[in-house]
Amino acid sequence: MKRERREFLADVGKGMLVATVGTSLATELGLEQVCAREENDRLEFGDIGPLVDMMENTPIAKLQAAVVEKHTAGADLKTLTAAAALANARAFGGQDYDGYHTFMALGPALEMARELPAQQKLLPLLKVFYRNTNRIQTTGTNEKEVLRRIEAAQRSGVKPDGNMLQQATRGADFDHAEELFAVLASATPNEAYNHLQFAIQDEVDVHRTVLAWRSWMMLDVTGKQHAHTLLRQSLRYCVDAEQRRIKNNSSASAIRDLLPKLLTEFGLEGRTLGSQELSDAALNELTQVIFSEDRAQAARAVAEALADGVAADAIGEALSLAANRLLLHDPGMLAKYASPAKPTGSVHGASVGVHAMDSANAWRNIAKVSNHRNQVASLIVGAFHTAGQTRNVGPNPIGYAAQAEQLRSTDSTALIAELTGAVRSGSQLRACAAVYELHRKQAPAESVFTALLPFAVSEDGALHAEKFYRTVREEFVKTRPSLRWNHLIALARVTASEFGNPAPGQEEARKLLGIA
Repeated sequence: MKRERREFLADVGKGMLVATVGTSLATELGLEQVCAREENDRLEFGDIGPLVDMMENTPIAKLQAAVVEKHTAGADLKTLTAAAALANARAFGGQDYDGYHTFMALGPALEMARELPAQQKLLPLLKVFYRNTNRIQTTGTNEKEVLRRIEAAQRSGVKPDGNMLQQATRGADFDHAEELFAVLASATPNEAYNHLQFAIQDEVDVHRTVLAWRSWMMLDVTGKQHAHTLLRQSLRYCVDAEQRRIKNNSSASAIRDLLPKLLTEFGLEGRTLGSQELSDAALNELTQVIFSEDRAQAARAVAEALADGVAADAIGEALSLAANRLLLHDPGMLAKYASPAKPTGSVHGASVGVHAMDSANAWRNIAKVSNHRNQVASLIVGAFHTAGQTRNVGPNPIGYAAQAEQLRSTDSTALIAELTGAVRSGSQLRACAAVYELHRKQAPAESVFTALLPFAVSEDGALHAEKFYRTVREEFVKTRPSLRWNHLIALARVTASEFGNPAPGQEEARKLLGIA
């Protein structure tokens, strides 16, 4: 934005936001920085600020020791995670591929830590903190942070809303979008998040969707006083994506026209959501439509189901199971695209199935915390997002059921050993077969999660290990007992795929924590 426009907006908006919402509320919402631009426009974070600066600027060779020292001195895991998240948001602002992947891993790593014995709890967090600080420093973003304090200019007689924010992001205008969102963020975080969804729903992109969900989830860690900072990442991601789309002369997603048509056609904005559950047969039918049909047909099927009174959770279950089929049908990385970190046949990282499952998880979680309009919209867009991808997978799941025949006489303890051995040898088929047979023997699911968690901690996973582990954890409990083990089979497959590439810094972290 030109300096003249900045000066004008500062004159118009100076003090307006704080005067409107009150100093105490502005401080509570983390909006004390959203005012006329000052000479020093660096984002500051109050009492947690020194920890945030530590996460940005500690030399990478000293970072893990510094974190352990802080933890020993009393900084709890939640506070350390909050500091890393705020450092990431300030540095990258949702505009760096490795950066936002690292942000999306922080919340899942904290959840993983809660599953581990006391001595090991810091291990998954050290892994992501190391990645976070290393990326900040190697890109130089600790010297040129993306998120700065911004102006909020509330224009006379015009109250911004989600539609206006959507138009600003479609216009690929960072400054205008930021101005509008700063005003929207002066209300409650929930209201700001609902307005933001109009921009999120404009394209189907795993990073756009998961970043939006993980940013909201992170508010439970940082506190909602930092809502504006964390949610700005998603806004800037959307604007950045639109700039790239325009530059590349790419077409906008068909969902932009389809979503409002379906909302109107089925009267969904004014219709109370139903509570009708789906039988196994009906669930399978909807799952198959989302899995196998084109995107427009899948979106329409979900809109029709919502209009017929099908419960939102049942539709979310179908989204999740359709995405799971994509992973279990995936033939794996083609040789022409393979690399040492993602060899031929691998399915970890940015595979169709991992992306689909993470996206479905994000859409249904966003639906849970959104208002009525965005709940139905998220499920429709989630179906559109998941569908239309069978060209990337085979007609049938990989043959783990047949492989399991060889394990029928094996008891549960030996099957867990078979599972861990299969992971270490990189045998996806054997790992899936072991979990399939554990399910047949009615083994406790926790024994499988316990066996697979250490690998989600130790391995790099092409930036996806922590997030995907949590996706499966969450989707397992949301899925009916007769089908939920499909998610564990998928986790076993991805875990075997990713084994063999330990995360940077893990050896040092284990020594610091005294873990063999």
